Amino acid sequence: MRILISNDDGVHASGINFLYEELKAKHEPIILAPNKERSSCGHGITLGEPIRVKKLKENIYECSGYPADCILVGLGQICKESPPELVISGINHGANLGQDRFYSGTIAAAREASFRGYPSIAVSLVTRNLKDVEHFDVAASFIRKLIDLNIQECIPAMCLLNINIPNLPSEEISGVKLTFAGFQNYSEEVVKRSDTRGKDYYWVGGTYRGPADIKGSDANAVEDKLISLDLQDLRGFEPKDLSKLKELIEKIE
Repeated sequence: MRILISNDDGVHASGINFLYEELKAKHEPIILAPNKERSSCGHGITLGEPIRVKKLKENIYECSGYPADCILVGLGQICKESPPELVISGINHGANLGQDRFYSGTIAAAREASFRGYPSIAVSLVTRNLKDVEHFDVAASFIRKLIDLNIQECIPAMCLLNINIPNLPSEEISGVKLTFAGFQNYSEEVVKRSDTRGKDYYWVGGTYRGPADIKGSDANAVEDKLISLDLQDLRGFEPKDLSKLKELIEKIE
């Protein structure tokens, strides 16, 4: 299978490279990712300046734009003559649960692919802090299993599949669950400081306070050591037919 891969952590991030190495033995992955970290950039695209793309090695490219730009350029140019059968964004360094999907550059890349008619997945490893051991190998192996089971056939048009994987060894993961987007609690503080010249500046981004306890949500699933699969309809509807995804989960388990 030909697979276009992007992210918002940058082309050199561990997550995207773990995924590439896992898939290249049986498939044809192509990386087109930002040349620097673009976390929490949302669904921005570049309109007022050129987008630069540099080939780093065979099937690996870096892009000066945002994650959604990477998908636009990837589908419109890099893969134009031989389009991908699937688009994957990730593996993200950290969760994309609840309302975080609206800020996430990872999910924006998958969303852009869905807008263009391609089955797409956003996948995140739910790390808690920078000192955690990161089990990207577990996440990459899980995505390979999904691809081997033809996950692209389970994603309807104008939908994306948002996957969050607990940062645990495989033997500690309890299973896989279909979920919906929950809610993440943050302190929402904006810190005011002064620079050496006495001018004020601000740091945005409060302390994470944990997820809201909502039965069936993506956050609750991860807290229960389950891999969360959240099928999101980009038109604002509730996905109606989840039978194919349920069958796929049964095969995995």
